[in-house]
Amino acid sequence: MQNTKKNIKKMSSRLIQLSMIVLALSAIGCASDEKKPAKAQAETTKPVATQAAPQVKNNVPPPPPVVEQYALDRLKQMSDNIAAAKAFTYHATHFTEMPAPTGQFLTLTVVSKVALQRPDKLRVNVWGDVPAFDVYFDGDKVSTFDPEKKIHSISSKSVATLDEMLDMVTSNPEINFPSADFMYSNPYAVMTKNLTHAIVVGDSMVNGVPCEHFAYMEPAINWEIWIEKGKNALPLRLAMTYKQAQNFPRFMVEYKDWNLNPKLKANTFVFKASADSKQIEFSPHRLEQKSK
Repeated sequence: MQNTKKNIKKMSSRLIQLSMIVLALSAIGCASDEKKPAKAQAETTKPVATQAAPQVKNNVPPPPPVVEQYALDRLKQMSDNIAAAKAFTYHATHFTEMPAPTGQFLTLTVVSKVALQRPDKLRVNVWGDVPAFDVYFDGDKVSTFDPEKKIHSISSKSVATLDEMLDMVTSNPEINFPSADFMYSNPYAVMTKNLTHAIVVGDSMVNGVPCEHFAYMEPAINWEIWIEKGKNALPLRLAMTYKQAQNFPRFMVEYKDWNLNPKLKANTFVFKASADSKQIEFSPHRLEQKSK
């Protein structure tokens, strides 16, 4: 998947970024310092002396590359369907694991609503276990809005296409944004760039919809995708395991309400700041600077 090598270096027990959350909060500058449960608890919890667990050395060699053509064919069919759509909308529910001070991984749930129009427009609305926020890309500037804090930011640099905008976002090594792969003009090329394995798992169901389950491997991550059966061939679920991060944290997102021919209003992607909203500086690497 896109930007994996950069992301994996930053993945540790400190933080496993949420896909859409990091897109807006860390990449675009509407970061919230209020909802950081792991850090806040760490400051108020007394350290407990523990004996380090013995390290088990894994001498088992990795499995030889296995690439099943049908797993690639269906992935390409799905990618082509999404790439051919001049616009699309969907809802997604994200589940991500974040470490608590005790070492236990906590599961956070975030919901997002996405509207995209090729080649240069995107809107994302996010809410759930994080402060709600909105992201706009109007074919020129990227804007974000935090409705609770009444703050917004607008990029100073012009961006011409979605591919350029996504490259800008994922160029930050702090950002993990798996859903970005679907938004590129050529999703298949992005998703297969680092593949070493591709297999067919079998038939499955996601929220009552018949689908096919596939599994893929890359040097740093394993990922799975559930693709709707038939000609629709749309992604219904995506799961990722970070092999080089401590405790192998997982990320999963479920997609629903796909519409590849939506009727989008002209102002869908236009951000207009309210009179009581305060503008803050746009900073693509704000989170990286804070974490140093």
